[in-house]
Amino acid sequence: MQSSEPQNGGVADAQRGNWVDRYFPELAKPFARLARWDRPIGFWLLFWPCAFSLAMAAMVEPARGFNMWTLILMFIGAVAMRGAGCTLNDIVDAELDAQVERTRSRPIPSGDVSKQQAALFLSAQLLVGFMIICQFNWLTIGLGVLSLGLVAIYPFMKRVTWWPQLFLGLAFSWGALLGWTSETDSLSMAPLLLYVGSVLWVIGYDTIYALQDVEDDVMVGIKSTARLFGERAKLWVGLFYAGALACWLIAGVMAGGGTLFVPLLLIPGLMLAWQVATLDLKSPQNALVRFKANHWVGLALMLAFLVEHLF
Repeated sequence: MQSSEPQNGGVADAQRGNWVDRYFPELAKPFARLARWDRPIGFWLLFWPCAFSLAMAAMVEPARGFNMWTLILMFIGAVAMRGAGCTLNDIVDAELDAQVERTRSRPIPSGDVSKQQAALFLSAQLLVGFMIICQFNWLTIGLGVLSLGLVAIYPFMKRVTWWPQLFLGLAFSWGALLGWTSETDSLSMAPLLLYVGSVLWVIGYDTIYALQDVEDDVMVGIKSTARLFGERAKLWVGLFYAGALACWLIAGVMAGGGTLFVPLLLIPGLMLAWQVATLDLKSPQNALVRFKANHWVGLALMLAFLVEHLF
């Protein structure tokens, strides 16, 4: 297990010497850690479905081009909403986090931030997210507001179902709809399949992430797909990843992808296959490395859509 003794007031599962530790004022560091800004992989994984769908929308209507300004807005929104989700999760889970080695050094269980302070910080982040979503059309605004329901219920799912990763996937993949509607002001089967593929991808990579905490989760009664699948976790992760690739392939072809998109999809496919083939169910560090590798899967998929659009 990873050590629960952080250095310089950091948290146990953040890389030492990260940009928050180096550059943030001392008063701001606990809040930056609460929003997980010291672990940027989360907001990248929330952002990539937005980027997929923006690139796929550009592929459908090449004359309109790829909307870089919308991409920037959605990146800011992803940072704000990922931080808000983490803040809410830590408010709800403070007592559980205090019992788990990897999480007991987080700002609320460690006493660096009170629940009241966290609630105010949560409100500020939600306000930023609301300001971002209001820049788009009414369909995108409506979908953005609907996503708050998924954000709100997710922290409770690990208590009532073995499938909290499904609910995380439903929330984390919402950008696959928002990016498309922000450009087209409509929904169709292609973005819906892109969304389903992203949900399956999230279930797969968050099962890998949850492998880090299986022993502690058993002791405190937290449910997860990692516990549910047990020794068959590699098989299940592989099936979810295969389903994700199939959905992305069909979505891309329906949106007009072909000559370049289809072969380029092999790159994220090989990355996902590597994760499954080399996954060690007993090694938290092995699981963390493969979980973080999904940042590059997201980038590769976005580029597959974008290259098809450009060339």
